[in-house]
Amino acid sequence: MLGDPRHRTEDIRAADPLGADALLAAVPAMNERADTAALTVALRALLPDPDRAALWSVCGAAAAMRDLGILLGSLKRHGVQPLTAVPEALPVLELLGRRTDMVPRDTVHHYTTWNPVGPRRRSYTGHPTEALLQEAVRMVFPALAGALDDCARLTGLEPYDPGFAAVLDRIARRVRAMVDSIDLTVAGVSPEYFALTLRPYFEEVEVGGRDYLGPAAAQVPLWPIDLTLWQCDRPDPAYDAFLAESVPYALPAWRAFHARHRGGVSAVSKLSAAVSWEGADRLPPRLAASAEALGRVLRILKTFRARHIGIARKAYDDDVRLYEEGSGGAPVALLRSILDLTRENETMVRRATVRHRPTVAPAPAGPTAA
Repeated sequence: MLGDPRHRTEDIRAADPLGADALLAAVPAMNERADTAALTVALRALLPDPDRAALWSVCGAAAAMRDLGILLGSLKRHGVQPLTAVPEALPVLELLGRRTDMVPRDTVHHYTTWNPVGPRRRSYTGHPTEALLQEAVRMVFPALAGALDDCARLTGLEPYDPGFAAVLDRIARRVRAMVDSIDLTVAGVSPEYFALTLRPYFEEVEVGGRDYLGPAAAQVPLWPIDLTLWQCDRPDPAYDAFLAESVPYALPAWRAFHARHRGGVSAVSKLSAAVSWEGADRLPPRLAASAEALGRVLRILKTFRARHIGIARKAYDDDVRLYEEGSGGAPVALLRSILDLTRENETMVRRATVRHRPTVAPAPAGPTAA
């Protein structure tokens, strides 16, 4: 992954292949006025010549998609299908999608990780709360990229291996970044602001006859960790359907990880099988350490998901919401289902080790008075 140009975030942030800095600085004002005419002119003005765009590096193509994407989401927020208004954008978006090996519109990577910081930041509203949300999402990606490497290592280990617990502990530290991110979001982004102001910018956009989701935080790929820990061999129809929708928005290396491991053996299954072979009252220390480490990761995931549900419930409350489903295309009920699945697997790990925990015999009763 180190050689993947999509991880050269500073290069992508610095790039401005469309010369869009000045024009995109005016987008928040256009959105405040709901000026679809100006947004349409801006999109048409930024479109590059396809022959020139075909020569761009992956970094340049990612930056171009980022900048066009702000206009796509802005137009759709005001009720205009961007490619109906500017049909000549279709071959450009398809070209940039092929050049980056991603979907032919902007994703959460474009909106957060690859977005410049400071005065050049691309934004729908220009509001500090939007910037805070972008930062809250941006901060988790280095940890998730590291977790992907750790998950790949874990798939090649067994619970008796000395590295099994150590890799799980690294994954746990990385998952804590998700909890920190959602805590930052809770503290700084009100459910009303997200539901009424930002959520409309994350609507689907039609490109080439297919609808593509907007660049919302719901695309943050926590699923490789689920896949490795429990999901690859413990399928759930609703979660599987969500993954089928979500995986295409991930980076190529993450999609390849899903393709390699979706039929594998999960860490929960490996641990359950290893524990079932143990007849002694006490698990071997290495196996006990693996069980404890796996339980810790699952508990952190439970914490994140419980807090995520709290935010989602408020943002999609009947008195607040503008939409029935979340920005990732899933209802709040699915979040509850995934939390329940995470809890069930954590409980399974805990119960698998209960019978191997030594019990302390009660002290003999002392003499009683006659």
